[in-house]
Amino acid sequence: MTGQMTRHKKTMTDTQTQSGLLLIISGPSGVGKTTITHQVVKDLEATFSVSMTTRPQTDSDTHGLDYQFVTEAQFQEHIQNNDLLEWANVFGNHYGTPRKPVEDALTQGKIMILEIDVQGAIDVKKNMPQAHGVFILPPSEDVLLKRLRARGREDETIIQKRFEKAQLEMSIAKESGIYDQFVINDELQDAIDEIVTAVKNKQTAG
Repeated sequence: MTGQMTRHKKTMTDTQTQSGLLLIISGPSGVGKTTITHQVVKDLEATFSVSMTTRPQTDSDTHGLDYQFVTEAQFQEHIQNNDLLEWANVFGNHYGTPRKPVEDALTQGKIMILEIDVQGAIDVKKNMPQAHGVFILPPSEDVLLKRLRARGREDETIIQKRFEKAQLEMSIAKESGIYDQFVINDELQDAIDEIVTAVKNKQTAG
Protein backbone atom coordinates (compact mmCIF):
# COMPACT_ATOMS: atom_id res chain seq x y z
CA MET A 1 0.00 0.00 0.00
CA THR A 2 3.05 2.24 0.41
CA GLY A 3 3.16 4.80 -2.37
CA GLN A 4 -0.41 3.98 -3.37
CA MET A 5 -2.31 5.52 -0.53
CA THR A 6 -2.05 8.65 1.58
CA ARG A 7 -4.21 8.97 4.64
CA HIS A 8 -5.30 11.85 6.79
CA LYS A 9 -7.37 12.18 9.92
CA LYS A 10 -9.17 14.87 11.87
CA THR A 11 -9.24 14.99 15.62
CA MET A 12 -12.58 14.40 17.31
CA THR A 13 -13.48 16.19 20.51
CA ASP A 14 -17.06 16.24 21.74
CA THR A 15 -17.84 12.86 20.19
CA GLN A 16 -15.78 11.19 22.91
CA THR A 17 -18.38 12.03 25.54
CA GLN A 18 -21.41 10.90 23.57
CA SER A 19 -23.57 8.01 24.68
CA GLY A 20 -23.73 5.72 21.65
CA LEU A 21 -21.30 3.00 20.64
CA LEU A 22 -18.98 3.11 17.66
CA LEU A 23 -18.23 -0.29 16.14
CA ILE A 24 -15.32 -0.54 13.71
CA ILE A 25 -15.14 -3.59 11.44
CA SER A 26 -12.08 -4.27 9.30
CA GLY A 27 -10.65 -7.20 7.39
CA PRO A 28 -8.80 -8.07 4.19
CA SER A 29 -10.42 -8.54 0.79
CA GLY A 30 -12.15 -11.90 0.46
CA VAL A 31 -12.63 -12.47 4.18
CA GLY A 32 -16.37 -11.82 4.07
CA LYS A 33 -16.43 -8.63 6.15
CA THR A 34 -19.13 -6.90 4.10
CA THR A 35 -21.52 -9.85 4.45
CA ILE A 36 -20.80 -9.97 8.17
CA THR A 37 -21.19 -6.21 8.57
CA HIS A 38 -24.58 -6.11 6.86
CA GLN A 39 -25.95 -8.85 9.12
CA VAL A 40 -24.48 -7.28 12.26
CA VAL A 41 -26.20 -4.02 11.31
CA LYS A 42 -29.51 -5.87 11.17
CA ASP A 43 -28.99 -7.91 14.35
CA LEU A 44 -27.97 -4.89 16.41
CA GLU A 45 -30.44 -2.53 14.71
CA ALA A 46 -27.44 -0.32 14.13
CA THR A 47 -26.70 2.52 11.73
CA PHE A 48 -24.18 1.95 8.94
CA SER A 49 -21.74 4.68 7.96
CA VAL A 50 -21.76 5.17 4.19
CA SER A 51 -18.33 6.22 2.98
CA MET A 52 -17.80 9.13 0.61
CA THR A 53 -15.73 8.61 -2.54
CA THR A 54 -14.59 10.31 -5.71
CA ARG A 55 -14.30 7.04 -7.61
CA PRO A 56 -16.68 6.66 -10.57
CA GLN A 57 -20.07 5.14 -9.83
CA THR A 58 -20.66 1.81 -11.58
CA ASP A 59 -23.93 0.29 -12.77
CA SER A 60 -24.02 -1.94 -9.69
CA ASP A 61 -23.54 0.97 -7.26
CA THR A 62 -26.38 2.72 -5.48
CA HIS A 63 -25.66 6.29 -4.41
CA GLY A 64 -26.22 6.74 -0.70
CA LEU A 65 -26.25 3.00 -0.07
CA ASP A 66 -22.90 1.71 -1.32
CA TYR A 67 -21.13 5.07 -1.28
CA GLN A 68 -21.80 8.77 -1.38
CA PHE A 69 -20.38 9.64 -4.78
CA VAL A 70 -18.95 13.16 -5.04
CA THR A 71 -16.66 15.11 -7.32
CA GLU A 72 -13.04 15.85 -6.45
CA ALA A 73 -13.95 19.49 -5.82
CA GLN A 74 -16.76 18.48 -3.45
CA PHE A 75 -14.47 16.10 -1.58
CA GLN A 76 -11.83 18.79 -1.15
CA GLU A 77 -14.51 21.13 0.20
CA HIS A 78 -15.50 18.50 2.78
CA ILE A 79 -11.85 18.21 3.81
CA GLN A 80 -11.53 21.97 4.22
CA ASN A 81 -14.74 22.09 6.27
CA ASN A 82 -13.50 19.32 8.60
CA ASP A 83 -16.48 17.19 7.58
CA LEU A 84 -14.58 13.88 7.52
CA LEU A 85 -13.37 11.75 10.44
CA GLU A 86 -10.64 10.25 8.26
CA TRP A 87 -9.89 10.11 4.59
CA ALA A 88 -7.46 8.50 2.21
CA ASN A 89 -6.27 8.65 -1.36
CA VAL A 90 -6.32 5.10 -2.68
CA PHE A 91 -5.01 4.47 -6.20
CA GLY A 92 -5.91 8.03 -7.20
CA ASN A 93 -9.44 8.10 -5.73
CA HIS A 94 -10.44 9.65 -2.43
CA TYR A 95 -12.41 7.79 0.25
CA GLY A 96 -13.58 9.20 3.56
CA THR A 97 -15.89 8.78 6.54
CA PRO A 98 -18.43 11.61 6.92
CA ARG A 99 -18.31 13.03 10.44
CA LYS A 100 -21.87 14.27 10.99
CA PRO A 101 -23.79 10.96 10.61
CA VAL A 102 -21.41 9.33 13.10
CA GLU A 103 -21.70 12.10 15.66
CA ASP A 104 -25.49 12.30 15.25
CA ALA A 105 -25.91 8.56 15.79
CA LEU A 106 -23.70 8.55 18.88
CA THR A 107 -25.48 11.59 20.32
CA GLN A 108 -28.76 9.71 19.95
CA GLY A 109 -27.33 6.71 21.79
CA LYS A 110 -27.27 4.49 18.71
CA ILE A 111 -24.72 1.96 17.50
CA MET A 112 -22.81 3.30 14.50
CA ILE A 113 -20.84 0.84 12.40
CA LEU A 114 -17.83 1.80 10.30
CA GLU A 115 -16.47 -0.71 7.79
CA ILE A 116 -13.04 0.77 7.15
CA ASP A 117 -9.50 -0.43 6.49
CA VAL A 118 -6.78 -0.88 9.09
CA GLN A 119 -5.21 2.55 8.70
CA GLY A 120 -8.58 4.24 8.94
CA ALA A 121 -9.39 2.22 12.04
CA ILE A 122 -6.10 3.23 13.63
CA ASP A 123 -6.85 6.90 12.95
CA VAL A 124 -10.38 6.75 14.35
CA LYS A 125 -9.46 4.63 17.38
CA LYS A 126 -6.71 7.05 18.41
CA ASN A 127 -9.32 9.78 18.78
CA MET A 128 -12.14 7.53 19.96
CA PRO A 129 -10.48 4.89 22.16
CA GLN A 130 -13.86 3.78 23.51
CA ALA A 131 -14.84 2.47 20.04
CA HIS A 132 -15.05 -1.31 19.73
CA GLY A 133 -12.67 -2.52 17.02
CA VAL A 134 -13.25 -5.86 15.29
CA PHE A 135 -10.90 -7.41 12.75
CA ILE A 136 -12.15 -10.31 10.64
CA LEU A 137 -9.63 -13.06 9.93
CA PRO A 138 -9.81 -16.02 7.54
CA PRO A 139 -9.40 -19.56 8.93
CA SER A 140 -5.99 -19.59 7.20
CA GLU A 141 -4.13 -17.71 4.49
CA ASP A 142 -4.66 -20.63 2.11
CA VAL A 143 -8.43 -20.37 2.60
CA LEU A 144 -8.29 -16.62 1.96
CA LEU A 145 -6.42 -17.14 -1.31
CA LYS A 146 -9.00 -19.74 -2.38
CA ARG A 147 -11.82 -17.31 -1.58
CA LEU A 148 -10.19 -14.55 -3.61
CA ARG A 149 -9.91 -16.90 -6.58
CA ALA A 150 -13.46 -18.22 -6.14
CA ARG A 151 -14.91 -14.74 -6.61
CA GLY A 152 -13.88 -14.94 -10.25
CA ARG A 153 -13.58 -11.18 -10.58
CA GLU A 154 -9.90 -10.74 -11.42
CA ASP A 155 -6.93 -12.39 -13.08
CA GLU A 156 -4.23 -14.16 -11.07
CA THR A 157 -1.90 -11.16 -11.07
CA ILE A 158 -4.47 -8.94 -9.36
CA ILE A 159 -5.44 -11.75 -7.01
CA GLN A 160 -1.85 -12.13 -5.90
CA LYS A 161 -1.59 -8.36 -5.28
CA ARG A 162 -4.75 -8.48 -3.18
CA PHE A 163 -3.40 -11.47 -1.30
CA GLU A 164 -0.12 -9.68 -0.54
CA LYS A 165 -2.04 -6.63 0.63
CA ALA A 166 -4.25 -8.85 2.80
CA GLN A 167 -1.20 -10.41 4.45
CA LEU A 168 0.15 -6.94 5.21
CA GLU A 169 -3.18 -5.75 6.61
CA MET A 170 -3.48 -8.76 8.90
CA SER A 171 0.03 -8.18 10.18
CA ILE A 172 -0.55 -4.47 10.82
CA ALA A 173 -3.88 -5.19 12.52
CA LYS A 174 -2.30 -7.62 14.96
CA GLU A 175 0.62 -5.31 15.72
CA SER A 176 -1.43 -2.10 16.04
CA GLY A 177 -3.07 -3.00 19.34
CA ILE A 178 -6.22 -1.08 18.43
CA TYR A 179 -8.54 -4.03 17.82
CA ASP A 180 -10.55 -5.31 20.78
CA GLN A 181 -11.65 -8.48 19.01
CA PHE A 182 -10.29 -10.77 16.31
CA VAL A 183 -12.97 -12.97 14.76
CA ILE A 184 -12.21 -15.91 12.48
CA ASN A 185 -14.75 -16.23 9.68
CA ASP A 186 -14.88 -19.99 9.34
CA GLU A 187 -18.62 -20.44 9.89
CA LEU A 188 -20.37 -17.22 8.89
CA GLN A 189 -23.15 -17.30 11.49
CA ASP A 190 -20.70 -18.07 14.28
CA ALA A 191 -18.61 -15.03 13.33
CA ILE A 192 -21.69 -12.80 13.27
CA ASP A 193 -22.91 -14.10 16.64
CA GLU A 194 -19.48 -13.57 18.19
CA ILE A 195 -19.46 -9.90 17.23
CA VAL A 196 -23.06 -9.26 18.24
CA THR A 197 -22.54 -10.88 21.64
CA ALA A 198 -19.37 -8.86 22.31
CA VAL A 199 -21.10 -5.59 21.44
CA LYS A 200 -24.11 -6.36 23.62
CA ASN A 201 -21.81 -7.29 26.50
CA LYS A 202 -19.93 -4.00 26.06
CA GLN A 203 -23.20 -2.09 26.10
CA THR A 204 -24.27 -3.84 29.30
CA ALA A 205 -20.91 -3.23 30.97
CA GLY A 206 -20.84 0.38 29.86
